[in-house]
Amino acid sequence: MEVRFLQFGLGLLLLLAARHAPVTAVRSPQCQSQCGGVDIPYPFGIGDNCSLSSGFNVSCKVQGRTSKPFIGKAELLNISLISATVRVLLPIATHCYNTSSGRMDFSGKWVNASNATYRFSDVYNKFTVIGCNTLAYISDMNGTSYQSGCVSTCSNLSYVTNGSCSGIGCCQTEIPKGMDYYRVGFDRGFNTSKIWTFNRCSYAALMEAAAFNFSTAYISTTKFNDTRNGMAPSVLDWAIRNGSMSCEMAKQNKTGTYACLSRNSACVESTNGPGYACNCSQGYEGNPYLADGCHDVNECNNSPCPSGGVCTNTVGHYQCSCRAGRKLSKLKNACDPDTGLIIGVTIGFFVLMVFCFSGYMILQKRKLTKVKKEHFRQHGGMILFERMKLEKGLAFKVFTEAELIHATNNYDNSTIIGKGGHGMVYKGIVKDNVPVAIKRCVMIDERQKKEFGQEMLILSQVNHKNIVKLVGCCLEVEIPMLVYEFISNGTLFELIHGKNKALQISFNTLLRIVHEAAEGLSFLHSYASPPIIHGDVKTANILLDGNYAAKVSDFGASVLAPSDEDQYVTMVQGTCGYLDPEYMQTCQLTDKSDVYSFGVIVLEVLTGQVPLKLDGPETQKSLSSSFLVAMKENNLDAVLPSHLKGQESAELIRGLAELAKQCLDMCGTNRPSMKEVADELGRLRKLSLHPWAQLEAERESSQSLLGGTPPANFETIEDYTSGYPTQEGEILPMNPGSQYYAR
Repeated sequence: MEVRFLQFGLGLLLLLAARHAPVTAVRSPQCQSQCGGVDIPYPFGIGDNCSLSSGFNVSCKVQGRTSKPFIGKAELLNISLISATVRVLLPIATHCYNTSSGRMDFSGKWVNASNATYRFSDVYNKFTVIGCNTLAYISDMNGTSYQSGCVSTCSNLSYVTNGSCSGIGCCQTEIPKGMDYYRVGFDRGFNTSKIWTFNRCSYAALMEAAAFNFSTAYISTTKFNDTRNGMAPSVLDWAIRNGSMSCEMAKQNKTGTYACLSRNSACVESTNGPGYACNCSQGYEGNPYLADGCHDVNECNNSPCPSGGVCTNTVGHYQCSCRAGRKLSKLKNACDPDTGLIIGVTIGFFVLMVFCFSGYMILQKRKLTKVKKEHFRQHGGMILFERMKLEKGLAFKVFTEAELIHATNNYDNSTIIGKGGHGMVYKGIVKDNVPVAIKRCVMIDERQKKEFGQEMLILSQVNHKNIVKLVGCCLEVEIPMLVYEFISNGTLFELIHGKNKALQISFNTLLRIVHEAAEGLSFLHSYASPPIIHGDVKTANILLDGNYAAKVSDFGASVLAPSDEDQYVTMVQGTCGYLDPEYMQTCQLTDKSDVYSFGVIVLEVLTGQVPLKLDGPETQKSLSSSFLVAMKENNLDAVLPSHLKGQESAELIRGLAELAKQCLDMCGTNRPSMKEVADELGRLRKLSLHPWAQLEAERESSQSLLGGTPPANFETIEDYTSGYPTQEGEILPMNPGSQYYAR
């Protein structure tokens, strides 16, 4: 594979300005002030003794029949003294499929402005990535202080939209302050070798956000890279950076290096790194870096005085006066008539405003009530009420918006207990001091708006001991809110990797938790009517109650299995490391997508490793990939932790590994069902708890992953569904979310 990693230096090679030379008090009249139609104001300059220091040098180069200004090797587009910025062209990194060699050609970039006048603007720039199967990174010199990136995917051009850069064909991320060096690279696991017919190249660049408008042509052609010959506009913040000098230090400097030379100028601290810049004082405009650079602004050209007033310009300010018979009211900025008229007009105006405001508030209240009723109707609230009347004792409550606002102290930030792509989760206290988790969804499609009430009825009647209960919902808002039971003991992810990792939890306990989670998912797939597909199975969505019993959560109102097999998900959902590769290609969510994700969970328990590592060798970033390679090479020990090898039976470890391998099959039809997975885990648990029962376990294995009857400890459907005591006629609901709803 051809690799090109180019340095585009603005600092060490081009702007050797770690320490500035003494200030040039007056620029020579012979200094060139323009190049290629671009103004070059002081402190910048072209030629010797024409700039404040070497860090502000600009070169004017002739290219063909035209001249262009450059800062080092970066073409200069324009300079702003007011905002202390320059716009330059910086290189675009590319990752292209070579049809001749059949390989990916990579051209990475780094740009260096360290120890110089400039910093990459965190306000005006964004790291932008373009492509249909690409993951690009941006980092500092060593990748230790800062590293970020984003992934951009699309299975075909029909999903790509002009002007949209939200992760489908294009994505963007912000950068921190103080960056004077960056490097760009691509994840080699993402490439265009299979989609080169409509997307041969991927691109990444740190560029000015306002100058970028995504076009679908950037995917199917090389237009993005060709428009400016492999360059993109970027904004650099500049400042006077004599070491870490501030305004106060610069003003006290007695060597004459203070750069704000104009009498009518002010020093402004740099907002991006150490140093300062200069601006003309209020009422003045011009160049604050020249002795007489700031001159008075004639505010009367755009008169700020009231209608009927007379504006008189003064140095640095202006004055307003009124004609005879009127006087200027500075408070209201108006030329008022006599006092009696003022009082009458004021009282009348006040009465009118009170009347209008009262009428407006009444109309707004009526409008709000009407909107709430319409939302309630759209979301199926009438269906819910009718059903609740017919089925008295239905353990489900329709909350008002006011109740949930009170329960969360108006959604105070201190009550936030979870964030994710589906919404925000708050802890609230409802009637009778019952703690609940309240989820405010961020989006819901039109189909779900129409069927929300019916879906809530379905979810409220699902009852399983390993599924979080749905307590109720709120329908009088634009996007319905869900209310769940509160689960207090964290997640399986935290138990394996996070803050609860230090707890002495046996492997048998972890195996029990995974088995219980499988039972919950099996119920959703096999016994719920209609079946429910989770869509985001991961250890962070397996909650643990006070007894460390598993509770599957985070499957929301948008998880009912599509009735039409051709129905596609228009936006990829889920979590990197757990996503089904087949789903990524087809955008068709099935129950086997949940099986794949559950296979990753089995690997986490088995290896104690996270599913995805952004650092480390390329071959070890994906846990599932590393595991499948180890299984193929018959080298399972390579991925197992040392303590597990000696403490657990080889049959148990091999059984779990084989189960994970079948779940991670690239073809969904070859994967077992969740019911088969749960049966196999039950068999393996028996093997773990009673190793002397090997013959019995082998007999039951023929009924596990290959199909058969439910495991011995579940004889009826009722054994799968409940663990909560119920009264006659009471239906306990299931809840897709809680304290750790989205991670």
